[in-house]
Amino acid sequence: MRIDRAGWPFITVPLAPAALLGVLGRAGGRRWARLASWPLVGLSAYMALFFRDPDRRCDTSPPAVQDVLAPADGVVMVAGEPQEGVAPPGEWQQVSVFLSVVDVHVNRSPYRGEVVESSYRRGSFLAAYRKESAHRNERSEIWLRDGDRVVVFRQVVGVLARRIVTRTGPGRTLATGERMGLMKFGSRMDVFVPRECTVTVTTGQRVRGGETVIARWPQGS
Repeated sequence: MRIDRAGWPFITVPLAPAALLGVLGRAGGRRWARLASWPLVGLSAYMALFFRDPDRRCDTSPPAVQDVLAPADGVVMVAGEPQEGVAPPGEWQQVSVFLSVVDVHVNRSPYRGEVVESSYRRGSFLAAYRKESAHRNERSEIWLRDGDRVVVFRQVVGVLARRIVTRTGPGRTLATGERMGLMKFGSRMDVFVPRECTVTVTTGQRVRGGETVIARWPQGS
């Protein structure tokens, strides 16, 4: 399975002392050294799992032009009316996805279009499932425009997530479901769509980034 390039330092660093302990254990007959190497091997294996980057349906089959896709794997926290003080200025609906530490953390663009605005704001590291994390936590915000259609989405860090990786910016064009970054460890993603869209997920539903349709634009709009 593909591993995101941001994960390789986290995967390889524990392996160096693990290998040294393994050699020490075999050459010197020190059983404690062999035993001590296993937690480091386990940590490296977890990091490989965390930074996995599986292909999704959108990578081989372009989504319908009306479809807005989940930007990440996780559980829907908000679906429909936006949380108070969270949405950008204007009339929006909100879909928020909470990512646990075992979910795929590679992020995908929920819709297609040109990145017309991108911003990054430092902040707190509250638990990502708390409502106030949406406006108090460190986050990035991206505005996408495709003709008259505008979608806004955010990468929001949590208690464990301490770094956002955003691999796009103003002037770039993204396809629906295209990889655009990741967040390191537990976090959330917020997507804001206009009122004319139909939200197709419900609170508590598990979604898959780049596959699950979270909203649809009306036909002919």
